[in-house]
Amino acid sequence: MTNREVDDVDKAILYALQEDARNVSSGDIAERTGTSDSTVRKRIQRLESDRVIKGYSANVDYQKSGYPLRMLLYCTASIPERGDLIPDILDLDGVVSVQELVTGEQNLLVTAVGETDGDITSVAQELLDMGLTVADEVLVRTHETTPFGEFDPANHAAEGE
Repeated sequence: MTNREVDDVDKAILYALQEDARNVSSGDIAERTGTSDSTVRKRIQRLESDRVIKGYSANVDYQKSGYPLRMLLYCTASIPERGDLIPDILDLDGVVSVQELVTGEQNLLVTAVGETDGDITSVAQELLDMGLTVADEVLVRTHETTPFGEFDPANHAAEGE
């Protein structure tokens, strides 16, 4: 299928999957959206093939799993190289995410987890060895997420009233 604009049904599907992709069925989503089960399955397949849905993953509490340190490392890479460095950064032990930033001097945000300070220090050293500058390090106590409110059909129903 070709890329299409994400419509209200797609947004409702995305919202439901963000809430609990593991336990929500296409039938549950069909009830919410007023569509059929097969329509929801086809929409999910299209959203996956268009890479709107990039994958599914567990939301891990690293602290409870034995890795109490979560560090944000704000880095600077040369602009032409920053995007190309992301796969190599993601391969580093302890790195769980990389975000490419487009404003400011720091243009990569690396999230690393570890058991000890040494675990985080080794990630920072490996980033330096790759030619990055580590401009700032921020220790994170907690990290919570929520589904994107613009995908929630309830928000749009309230606007239309």
